[in-house]
Amino acid sequence: MKKVSTAATKQSRNISQQKLTIGLDLGDRNSWYCVVDEAGQIQLEQRVRTSAKALQEVFGAMPRSRIALEIGTHAPWISRLLSELGHEVIVANARKVRLIGESRKKDDRLDAQTLARLARIDPELLYPVKHRSVQAQADLTLIRARAGLVRARTGLVNTARGLAKSYGERLRGCNVRNMNPEKAEGLSPELQRALEPLLSAIAELSERIVEYNERIENLAQQSYPQVALLKQIKGVGTLIALTFLLTLEDPHRFRQSRDVGCYLGLQPGRRNSGQSEPQLHISKEGDPYLRTLLVQGAQHILGPFGPDCDLRRWGLKLAERGGRNGKKRAIVATARKLAVLLHHLWVSGEVYEPLHNSSRTTVAAAA
Repeated sequence: MKKVSTAATKQSRNISQQKLTIGLDLGDRNSWYCVVDEAGQIQLEQRVRTSAKALQEVFGAMPRSRIALEIGTHAPWISRLLSELGHEVIVANARKVRLIGESRKKDDRLDAQTLARLARIDPELLYPVKHRSVQAQADLTLIRARAGLVRARTGLVNTARGLAKSYGERLRGCNVRNMNPEKAEGLSPELQRALEPLLSAIAELSERIVEYNERIENLAQQSYPQVALLKQIKGVGTLIALTFLLTLEDPHRFRQSRDVGCYLGLQPGRRNSGQSEPQLHISKEGDPYLRTLLVQGAQHILGPFGPDCDLRRWGLKLAERGGRNGKKRAIVATARKLAVLLHHLWVSGEVYEPLHNSSRTTVAAAA
């Protein structure tokens, strides 16, 4: 291992003007980068502070290079910073790179070397991902903040119910949105005193969530008119539609709408070899929060209050012939079809016809 020098900027300026490839392994406080030349020889290995000023000093002094970095918390803003400095930036999905994710000799310096060598040979080996724009990230942060409050409220509600049950009593009502200190009126005095601050905190969180709902609704109306296209589908509200738009951001990044289901991890995995074609679970790649929202939308469509539409009829048929876990598989499959349909409406701008396929079948049968 080479000795870490404090003169990283001076050394980077002495690198010859040739085609360089750089691997950058990001850390929360410090990151490690490795520079290789066209022949694959290591020219420089160095640690740098994970701050905008330090990164600008180091990489601003280098010639235009190809820089590969791992996806992570700091990846969005660092990739934008390096692109503004004129570099070709590749954000690698390290979970798919076995040389990194499953390496037995794993540390920041070796990961930076691996990133640099793979990026030099073929960037596609890194399964590059594309980060969303600054505005889309800011708007999506609003939705993610709301989701954090919802998770916190659910945890507190479960705690309150569990404490009451362990005392041999129960909280009245089961709607988390209406959980407040009044729900404890029927409990014993000592339990009321214990749970009152907890129930007050739950009520406060519910108020904040309502405020977020209003802000999300206003954002959709003012900045994202495409939300109205997606909300034509009963079971898709503003939250699902706006999250779908902001997560995908550019609808034309997909050659066909069917690719969206794979992108969101709703497609079954494959491990085919010879005559063996085992049935696997869905891949669960892509954004987990959007996948959860789509599953919730599918549950509504297939539920007792779901609207009559082609999607519902198809999902219910699939559930009938699916065996013991037929309903669960039908919900996931309906969520995948819902994602495909949302993308199609986004690209085409068409008016949604809930029974479009059924009408065509009826006309064909009558003919």
